[in-house]
Amino acid sequence: MAEKSPPAGGKKGGYTAADIDVLEGLEPVRKRPGMYIGSTGAEGVHHLLWEIFDNSYDEALAGHAKNITVTLLPENQVRISDDGRGIPTDTHPKIKKSALEVAATMLHAGGKFDHSAYKVSGGLHGVGLSVVNALSSWMKVEVNRKPDVFAQEYKRGKPLAAVKKVGKTNKTGTTVTFQPDPEIFKEINWDWDKIITHLRQQAYLIKGVKINITDERLPIKSVRPENNEESTFFLSHGFYFEGGVVSYIKYFLNRKEEAKHPNIFYVSKDLEDMQVEVGFQYTDDIQGKEMGFANNIHTLEGGMHITGFRSAITRALNDYARKNSYLKDKDENLTGDDIREGLTAVVSVKLREPQFEGQTKAKLGNPEARTAVEGVLNVEIPDWLERNPSDARGMLEKVILASKARIAAKAARETVIRKGAMEGFTLPGKLRDCSSRDPSESELFIVEGDSAGGSATQGRSRRTQAILPLRGKILNVEKARLDKMLANEEIRSLVIAIGTAIAEEFDLTKLRYHKVVIMTDADSDGSHIRTLLLTLFYRYFPQLISAGHIYIAQPPLYRLQKGSEVRYAYNDEAKEKISKELMPAEKAQKIKKGEWEVSEINGKAGEEIEAFEESPAKLKGIILQRYKGLGEMNPEQLWETTMNPENRVLLQVTMKDAELADEVFDTLMGSEVLPRKKFIQTHAKNVKNLDV
Repeated sequence: MAEKSPPAGGKKGGYTAADIDVLEGLEPVRKRPGMYIGSTGAEGVHHLLWEIFDNSYDEALAGHAKNITVTLLPENQVRISDDGRGIPTDTHPKIKKSALEVAATMLHAGGKFDHSAYKVSGGLHGVGLSVVNALSSWMKVEVNRKPDVFAQEYKRGKPLAAVKKVGKTNKTGTTVTFQPDPEIFKEINWDWDKIITHLRQQAYLIKGVKINITDERLPIKSVRPENNEESTFFLSHGFYFEGGVVSYIKYFLNRKEEAKHPNIFYVSKDLEDMQVEVGFQYTDDIQGKEMGFANNIHTLEGGMHITGFRSAITRALNDYARKNSYLKDKDENLTGDDIREGLTAVVSVKLREPQFEGQTKAKLGNPEARTAVEGVLNVEIPDWLERNPSDARGMLEKVILASKARIAAKAARETVIRKGAMEGFTLPGKLRDCSSRDPSESELFIVEGDSAGGSATQGRSRRTQAILPLRGKILNVEKARLDKMLANEEIRSLVIAIGTAIAEEFDLTKLRYHKVVIMTDADSDGSHIRTLLLTLFYRYFPQLISAGHIYIAQPPLYRLQKGSEVRYAYNDEAKEKISKELMPAEKAQKIKKGEWEVSEINGKAGEEIEAFEESPAKLKGIILQRYKGLGEMNPEQLWETTMNPENRVLLQVTMKDAELADEVFDTLMGSEVLPRKKFIQTHAKNVKNLDV
């Protein structure tokens, strides 16, 4: 007789209540930290700091705090203090515990659910303090609620004792000290520059609040010459801006650009229980910057408030242009792209119930934010334009020039696309294409010059690797419009070879190679060409970078041979390590200085000997070659070291910090000389092995 099936809920193969995990308290946070802070990498670590800072910032937004202090402490601890009201410490009427303990140990417990406590807030809707507590190996909260000081300590989210009075005070405020848990975060390293950037941004967004940061991890010793008295200092920085958003645009975002009109548009108004604050100004740049904030949280991916801003400014400038004869009846309307060229804008909204897409708040989803921003700007922008005709003229000249350039660029793009379509896969003529038509296995190597192109073509895998040699340095596209850029033969060849088209016609699905590899010489010219290519990809093909298709090849600097054994080194440290590995230990002790055997490279052995006279390695019998260019490698060596997937080293280019990349590209490749000079002077001491 067949075995009967067990009843529903039975043990054998069943699904019962016993199979359901019940995670109590803060256990869900420790089990799935990514759901609450995005990741357990560097971004997640810093997210903890932002959450506690946001709590202090909410006190400032509500008008109860004027000072916030962040202190980086030894052993990866952070202390954040404010002079707000202080977290309540009296007994919670429902839970029968101190409100401080409730806020620190229970999810979704906090004053942000009750709008009588906070009109708007930027934290994790009441879970910020408890999430940080859950993900910290240790945390302490001290509360000043005059006349008493209260404190409680926690270990991995659990209280070590009850909330206690620990002293007297005539102040109010909260101090939170925490230490990220190494069981959760494999690498904990507070990034001073990253924290400075974030806090500066926050200080600009709220007037009259002082924000200070101090780094007490590495004390700085100083001795006074007059009495030899030693003092200890700590690195510190402070922010306080009365101008708010206007100061942010004028003195930070546009500090390196030439403004097209002197007065910055600014408005701050309440509409439908929402505060709308917007500032914008046009510069001579061909790029635009739109900074969106919701309850002072930077929404990197924009959202409804940015959509409302774009709609309102496009409508207002088109209406003004037609009304004042900047546009004729036969002219087409200015597009959103025309309007955004050279536009620096800050759009900040403060609302009661922000709806963010994702826990890390990258995008605002509230439809009412779009309605409120449009409602305010549909009235304020036309009024401002009428009252500031000279500024309006500067704006319209900028966007109309952008419109004309767009039309010219469209014609140039169509020419490139038609040329590529008509002449097919054989173009550009200099392209040595691969035989495979599967993009997922195909690679395009961009090399400098015919010499490197010849070596790469002979050494490659013909089935999967294509070679595109470029002649000289391509056009610097940082300040070049699309039509001028596409007139450059080298760039046009690259665009056709990649296959995605460009700008509005860009289509990632038509990418012909899933690895686009920049392979340049390891010298200053090679670095310059690489920077020019990265600028091109960053400005006009950002989708390729964000999708992970752009790579930088790492050709070796040295070839070391001892007998029949050949090794390659990619930097000086590796060269020294390999050198010692190639020599027996007993012989290495007896070698005298300068006893390198240097091979002739293109008949220039003397240059190579001079280059290594001062080498710290003292190893005899090793034949050393230093490669100044890819063309110096024979095809077999280039394949073995740089192109063979089994041996090569490729660096993937990412968009991890787009804002920082944008600023660096603008500094290094832009038209302004002084910022570039200052950058070079600041970083020159960090340059090693500069070829001149």
